[in-house]
Order: sequence, then C-alpha cells, then structure tokens
Amino acid sequence: MPVATFPLGPLQTNSYLIHLGSQAIAVDVGGDPAPMLEYLSAHDLNLAGICITHRHFDHVYGVAALHEATGAEVYISADDDCLAGTESAQGGMWGFPTVTAFAAQHIATGKNALGGMEFEVMATPGHTPGGISLYFPSEKLIFTGDALFYRSIGRTDFPGGDHEALLRSVTQVLFKLPDATQVYPGHGPATVIGDEKRSNPFCGEFQL
Repeated sequence: MPVATFPLGPLQTNSYLIHLGSQAIAVDVGGDPAPMLEYLSAHDLNLAGICITHRHFDHVYGVAALHEATGAEVYISADDDCLAGTESAQGGMWGFPTVTAFAAQHIATGKNALGGMEFEVMATPGHTPGGISLYFPSEKLIFTGDALFYRSIGRTDFPGGDHEALLRSVTQVLFKLPDATQVYPGHGPATVIGDEKRSNPFCGEFQL
C-alpha cells in the first residue's frame, strides 16, 4: 500500500494517507489539508476514514476541514477524551491558533478495517493517556504518532503524560513488532523498529 506523507501545520506534523485500490485512510491531520485533498483527487481516491493517533492540537488542526471536504468519519481513542478541554488539545497555547471543533467516534484497540484495509490499533499511552499506534501487518508498517520517533520518543510533560508508561509502550509493545517494520512517526523522518531497538538512546535501560 502506498504511503503519502504531508508535513502540515505550525509544527510540521506528519500527516499521512495510506491507500489500497480506490480507498484511502488518513492518519493525523496537522494543518490545512489542501495537499491531502489534492492527492486524493489526483489518485481518484475515496477517503474511508480519518484516524487520529492522539488528541494534541498539532495532530488535529485540519481534521474538521478534511471531514467537511470528504465526509469521512473521524476515529480516536476514548482514553484521550480527558484531554478534550485542555489547551494541549484545543490549541491556543504559546500563541498557536485554536483547533476547529470536530466530532469523532471512538476506535477500539485490536483488529479494525476501513476501506478494505485491515490494521491493528495498538494502545501506546504515555505521550497522552489514549495514544494509539496503527499497525498494518501485511505491509510491515506502523504509524506511531508521538510515541516513537527516529532516535527519540515523545515528550511527557503535557497533561496526562507518563514517562514510564511511554517507555513501556515503546519497549513492550512497539519493540515486539518484527525488526523490519517501517515506522512512520508524527514528526521527522521514518525509521525501522530494529534500528530503534538497537540505537534509540532513550530506551537503553528498558531494552528487551
């Protein structure tokens, strides 16, 4: 399945489209979704759903606009509902703009499918209480949001952050995946699970 990456919004959040046949899934929408809409149109794709890895403002700035333009439903973990009224979810902090409100359905952990694409929702809390990662086993790839980056992990100093929980999510959930699994994070370059197991400096004492 092709994966298209769009760094959007004030923090250049990696916003993704993964697609199969005529169907696509969006993962996070960090800003104006115009480039994503152009891609959908150019490839004659229908957007089957918008999946959000966590509720922080920089991952949802463009959700309302993408939903309005496509009609695609929005999916997010119920465990991040506790952040809905905070600045970390609504924006407005540090001079950043506020987030346009959007409606979302809860997505459960475990096996899911949208647009004929099967994937697993993995609970990877720590950066936020309801952080999730989306694993496509047939493609050997995972979208990790802000849980795991190239040689780094997410910050945990926002409301609901838990450093120990994040380390467990990375080492006991993500690092259990096959070494060849491609990692598409919320910011920065893609990486590979095996490389992070060997070289991520934040996880040394918690290595498997």
